[in-house]
Formats: sequence, C-alpha cells, structure tokens
Amino acid sequence: MFSKRLDRIQPSATLAMTAKAADLKSKGIDVLNFSVGEPDFNTPINIINAAKNAMDQGYTKYTPGGGTNDLKEAVCTKLNRDNKLNYSKKNIVVSCGGKHALYNACQVLFEHGDEVIIFSPYWVSFPDFISVTGAKPVFVNTISEQQYEPDFNDLLSKINKNTKGIIINSPSNPTGGVWSDNAIKKTLDISEENNLWVFSDECYEQLVYDMPFKSIATFTNKRDKILTFQSCSKTYAMTGWRIGYTAGEPEVIKAMSKLQGQSTSCPNSIAQHAAKEALIGPQAIINEMVEIFKTRRNIIVDGLKSINHIECDIPRGAFYVFPNISYFIGKSYKSEQINSANDLSMLLLKEKFIVTVSGESFGSLSNIRFSYATSEEIINKMLDRLSSVLSLIK
Repeated sequence: MFSKRLDRIQPSATLAMTAKAADLKSKGIDVLNFSVGEPDFNTPINIINAAKNAMDQGYTKYTPGGGTNDLKEAVCTKLNRDNKLNYSKKNIVVSCGGKHALYNACQVLFEHGDEVIIFSPYWVSFPDFISVTGAKPVFVNTISEQQYEPDFNDLLSKINKNTKGIIINSPSNPTGGVWSDNAIKKTLDISEENNLWVFSDECYEQLVYDMPFKSIATFTNKRDKILTFQSCSKTYAMTGWRIGYTAGEPEVIKAMSKLQGQSTSCPNSIAQHAAKEALIGPQAIINEMVEIFKTRRNIIVDGLKSINHIECDIPRGAFYVFPNISYFIGKSYKSEQINSANDLSMLLLKEKFIVTVSGESFGSLSNIRFSYATSEEIINKMLDRLSSVLSLIK
C-alpha cells in the first residue's frame, strides 16, 4: 500500500514517549516527564510581541522559499556576533526548524550507494535522515569518559570510497557531551583528507556550561564542505515556532532552497518575524536560562551519582543526562526480568510514572536519557522515586 521508502524509517522514540506522558497526565496521573527535548520556559515576551506585530501589519503571506531577506540578514548578524563566522545572505537558507534543515541537506547531498558517518550515541533522527535518501548510515563508537568524543581508530576503519559525509552534534542530544578543540580539529582533518561533507548540528550551541562554545566552521578556512545548522528552538524556547537555518556554500544553499520550495513553499511568515527579533533583540534571557539549566544539571547529576550502581558523566551542554544503567540489565524487579535499557525505562514508567527515553533509541544499550528541562522540585521528586524502585532490583 505504501512506498518501500517508508520502511527505511522508524517512528520517533522521543515523540512517542512524550505522547505516552501526555496520555497518562490526561488521566490525572502524577507523571514526571523527563523525555521532553524542549525548554520548559515560555518564549520571551519581546519575541511573542514581534509575532503579534507581524500579524497586525499584515505579514501573513508567502515569503521567499528560503526565508525573508530580513531574517537572513539577522542570521548573518547572529553568526558574526556569537560565532565569529562571516556569511552573507546567499550563504543562508531558513527552514521549518533545524530538523527540517538537516533533512533537506541529506536529500540534496546523499543518495543510494553513499555512506554517512554518525557517531553513537546519536540523535534519533540522524539514521532515518540518511536511510530515507537510500544512503547507508554507518555508526562510529565514542568514548563516554571523554564527553563522547570519537573513537578515532573506529572512525578511520569505517571510512571507505563510498563515505560521503559525517554528522557532528556537539553539544549532543542525547548525551550532553561537548567535544574538545582537539577532537574537532582531528575530525575535520580526517574529513578534509577524505573529501567528506561535514554537517555540524549546533542547535544547543548556546546551552553550554563550564566552557565557551566554538562553532565547528571556525576551526578551518576550508569551509566549502561544511554546513552549519542552528535553530531558534532551544536557545529562545521556540520549539513550536519551527524556525531553523543553515549556513554554507551558495550552491548547496540554493539546492536546499529549491527542494524546500517544492515541499513547504516557505517557512511560516509570522514565525520568521519572531525569529528575527529573537536573533537581534535582547539576548539576556539566554544567560538566565543557562544558569537555571546548570543548577538543574548539578542537582540531577549529584542525585543520580548518589544512587547505587548508576554511573553518570557530567554533561557540558544541552539539557540531558545519559546515565549508564548496565548494572540493572539481567536482574529482576520482583518477578519481572529486566533484559534491556528499554525494559528498565518501561518499568520506571509503569511503577513510578517516570517518563524517560531508552538509550536503545539513540544507539546505546546501556543508558537511559533524562531531560532536566523541568523544575528542581520535579527533579528531586523523580530522584526519590527512582531510588526507591532501583533499590528493589535484585
């Protein structure tokens, strides 16, 4: 009935768990949702007002397929101000979120017979972006103790004549890992030597703790095969507005705009006006959110480490922790056998109404992802529930 293309992709595990949480909550259950990959803050009022003004002024029509010139100029201003990258409007395409931008780039650059490197653990959508083009995702191991930087021996062993691209996500979803300068430089050197496209997914670029963020394109003057993906979603609590953008060489940007013009026509006109205000308006809210997230990170990491048999690295970015729960696999809760991270994740949901996402969804058999985009009160409540159920696993 449906095309075989659909068989190449899987439903989003993160969206599925969020839907389960919403269903339980609608039934009056005290659900603790740690599956959500979005800030729990509202969009700042100046951005909301910009959208209202756009509607009042009649900006409710189609825009150019790749985004308005005003927003492209704002993106260029932002990239120069925050990332020390100098791009002009011809280097920018605006899309319906960062996810849409990444999808479009895969569609215009990869095809059957190509292979694309993805570092594991990975964001759930990366393999599907690749697979739907007919290309093959190739998974490379990372080192958890080193912020999930690449295992370079594994990386080099996986590159062959069919390898066409490599996807980097730092800060990372699901791990919160942020790569060191050395790891980035070494990955770029390998990519240049093998003439690979480099996709840098930087949607969490502003949510970095304990260190400054450096955009990957700043590490080299050879940027003709580097695409930088950013969005307004996480930085400005605008996940539902769906505005993201890509910076790269004009030929690729033009191709992405062409594809977009035959799919979505254009990004939402009102959201584009809001995004312009987000990028060039007051930026103080970012530091405020970062400090709140950092405090929450410290609470959840300390709490997880205090629970017997959980190992948890300290993430340097995003708003996720990715504790290792391998000790509990193969053991039992009462009479129920736990055979996988997914089993443990479902146990937490069933017994304590804690909603998480199993590491298996991200290519890891030994971890569970918790999002700390929620209040300190809820984090502490979750830690109490988690400790009580894990103590009964034998």
